[in-house]
Amino acid sequence: MTAAIEGISDAPVLFSTEPTDCGHLIGIMTLNMPKSLNALSVEMCQLLSQQLEQWQGDEQVVALLLKGAGDKAFCAGGDIRRLYDSMSATAPMPNPYATDFFGHEYRLYRQMHFYTKPLILWGDGIIMGGGMGLMSGCSHRLVTERTRFAMPEVTIGLFPDASGSWFLQRMPAKAGLFLGLTGAMCNGNDAMLANLAEYAVASSHYDAVIQSLKQSDWQVAANSTDKCDNNSAHSIVSRALAAQPVAELPTSKLAQHWCAIQQLMNRGGLGDIDALLQSDEALIELDADFAADSWTQRAIATYRHGCPVTAALTYALYHKVTDLSLEQVLYLETNVAVHCAANPDFKEGVRALLIDKDRTPNWSRTLADCLSAEGQDYIQQHFTNPYAKGEHPLDDWLSAAALGNEAVR
Repeated sequence: MTAAIEGISDAPVLFSTEPTDCGHLIGIMTLNMPKSLNALSVEMCQLLSQQLEQWQGDEQVVALLLKGAGDKAFCAGGDIRRLYDSMSATAPMPNPYATDFFGHEYRLYRQMHFYTKPLILWGDGIIMGGGMGLMSGCSHRLVTERTRFAMPEVTIGLFPDASGSWFLQRMPAKAGLFLGLTGAMCNGNDAMLANLAEYAVASSHYDAVIQSLKQSDWQVAANSTDKCDNNSAHSIVSRALAAQPVAELPTSKLAQHWCAIQQLMNRGGLGDIDALLQSDEALIELDADFAADSWTQRAIATYRHGCPVTAALTYALYHKVTDLSLEQVLYLETNVAVHCAANPDFKEGVRALLIDKDRTPNWSRTLADCLSAEGQDYIQQHFTNPYAKGEHPLDDWLSAAALGNEAVR
């Protein structure tokens, strides 16, 4: 691999290029924090954003590939340890570090979604939280037999952020709502079904993928700016990836249980869904095979042990964002995330999982509390803009009129 940018091997993100046979370049971006499963930090988001901007203006660079260092994970989420440290009782509202953290992260996702050159994800290993946001922002997503993805924020008292409100909404049969509530761990086949991936390749075929991209005829893309054009860079990448042997992936649990998931998520309101999720007998009556599956049982156990405020926020967001644009969703997620950084459950969830590691969080409210009139007021407060006029980190994206309703503003 030819280094295009002089970097340090222990830098949090590495950048390099591969020369194509016809004289162009494939940009390679590697998340380089394998000990933390490549968890995203503010610095990593800044580095990625800066490099995307630089390569956007470089006519030699025709496509970019994003991957993670090591063989365990692409990206297991955000680096929330420093965020935890900033969530003190005396921290101002809005928390400056939370603003910095979520602001840079969400700006990166927007940049990726609107990027004009192909962005290819090598989605091998664990993908969670912030990694899912990166996955969603890529135009061409490859998964392998080792891919495992989840939105497990219910375990730490946050909510499925990182544009999760956007991509969970776009999964079939309300599978996204189920994944958001339960943090269920899914595989590469599930990603294909859930509109999060397009190509299945073996984890051993990375070099073959790069070789196929290098051997493609990029000359024909020079005069094509329409992604739908048969000679566009996006079409060239699609042909190169489609030419790879299709890997055999684990059976999709979402496909196997879609009917039970769809019935469960359409049971009524969140209280009705909770009543089913809390009852083994009711789940057996709904679908005995679904209830007996160890995958389902792990997901249900996560929900039962998870944060009720997260469940209420997940449910509310899922229905609130139906008609919102990506930018509106990210704006709204910023509001919710900054409120979570000021409220007790997020800090308590991180403490129990990552700091003391006792896995016994003391959540501030039960679901019954959240569903009460007072609790609903508390949940709705998370959606309000906590910033003074003109100080929201994403204000420059949207006019007030574009935000749609008072709850988003």
